[in-house]
Amino acid sequence: MYASHEDIGCDCEDDSKHGEKKLKPDPDIDGGWAWMIVFSSFLVHVLIMGSQMALGVLNMEWLEEFSQSRGLTAWVSSLSMGITLIVGPFIGLFINTCGCRKTAVTGGILNALGWILSSYASNVYYLFITFGVTAGIGSGMVYLPAVVMVGEYFQKRRALAQGLSTTGTGFGAFLMTVLLKNLCTEFGWRNAMFIQGAVCLNLCVCAALMRPIYHKEETTEKEGNSSKSQSLSKALSCSAETLTCNGVLCEEEKDRQSQDHKPGSLPALESKDTTQLRKNVYVLYILKTVSQLTVTVQKGFRTWYASYFGAASLFTNRTFAAFVFWALFAYSTFVIPFIHLPEIVKQYNLSAQNDIFPLTSIIAIVHIFGKVILGIISDSPCVSAWNVFMAANFTLVTCILILPLMHTYVGLAVVCALIGFSSGYFSLMPVVTEDLVGIKHLANAYGIIICANGISALLGPPFAGWIYDLTQKYDFSFYICGVLYLVGILSLLIQPYIGKKKTAVEKGIENGKV
Repeated sequence: MYASHEDIGCDCEDDSKHGEKKLKPDPDIDGGWAWMIVFSSFLVHVLIMGSQMALGVLNMEWLEEFSQSRGLTAWVSSLSMGITLIVGPFIGLFINTCGCRKTAVTGGILNALGWILSSYASNVYYLFITFGVTAGIGSGMVYLPAVVMVGEYFQKRRALAQGLSTTGTGFGAFLMTVLLKNLCTEFGWRNAMFIQGAVCLNLCVCAALMRPIYHKEETTEKEGNSSKSQSLSKALSCSAETLTCNGVLCEEEKDRQSQDHKPGSLPALESKDTTQLRKNVYVLYILKTVSQLTVTVQKGFRTWYASYFGAASLFTNRTFAAFVFWALFAYSTFVIPFIHLPEIVKQYNLSAQNDIFPLTSIIAIVHIFGKVILGIISDSPCVSAWNVFMAANFTLVTCILILPLMHTYVGLAVVCALIGFSSGYFSLMPVVTEDLVGIKHLANAYGIIICANGISALLGPPFAGWIYDLTQKYDFSFYICGVLYLVGILSLLIQPYIGKKKTAVEKGIENGKV
């Protein structure tokens, strides 16, 4: 389904008896329409991730409307955010079968439908289905194709492109928070969700911009005449099929009718023959379409199944398996500060300073710049994206572990700024994933990664709250989550060396046998 970066934008030769074939360099790689793909992905992040970051506004309205516990009501937004990421592996199946554009269009419609149906909610459990599940699945069907398409269109500036597109999360958090607040004030939360559903239909417009990459073959002079004759014959056959599909009789049919036509024959018979012919053509067309669709679905399913369960499963790549293990702890470490910082500020009597410039806003603002700057650094020819990724991870886990030790606003602000900047490595995750498995398996592989992130986002905050209930301190929440996160980072460091050692041992055994 997907061509590797070596295939995209490069020449590929195939020597044969008939001549040589080359793939023309695609002018849209690293430029042209590629920047429209970045713009499309940016808007997807604004509408999906930005809206989810602003759900606190609606959460307050739901608490007042349904009079349920905070824990039960919080599951609505948690389900939406978690399912958006958890369905990643299954969205990979749709991408392999239908392509990114069709998958994203379907997801945009489903997401908007979830928002609109949620405006008629009579209880929290209704929101679990309409908003948590329906809108969550729709969001996942748009989010993954948006990331994959950026990876397909960029070869030299992948990290920068991913960084620019993912900054939509930060911008969206600000824009959607203001939008939802004003809508709830003016029209009430039900009408606000209905209007937001209409706004989310713009996801279909973003999906329409996800134009697939088509490769054109460049033929040599030896194949010139043969290709021209083949194209001419194809054109003639296509035109003949077109005439037939339009209900126009071909020449042979006309000759047959002229020969069989006798004076006194009824016009009704000719009409019946024409009608029957049209029916046969339509039936054949439907059968052909169903057959092609069946083949496409089978091919996409085989590719998807092989990526997860076949002999060439992605999990046979030990570094990728360690990457999935790391992702199980990564996202919650970024989310937990957003949840617990307001309470920590109250405990340290820093509410007055925090009201002037909230610590969570510091994280969000610096996070935007972190994504872009880390992307620019990673695209440098002398810098490895993997090294930048690991350095950012170590910085983030260090900040999480020392944050409970800060008791002044200035100290917390500095640590929060470092958390925001280092968490910009999220823009490098598709780049690192592509380096591990290749562009061909990016959709399936990144689907697994964001699924692990979704589990982390779904279970991390409740786990941190449970630790607080046991200890009555937020410090241990940061310490335990930081240690688990550190274990995931160390697994990324150790695993490649274990693989190398085993490879060297296997080579030694093979040489000994020889």
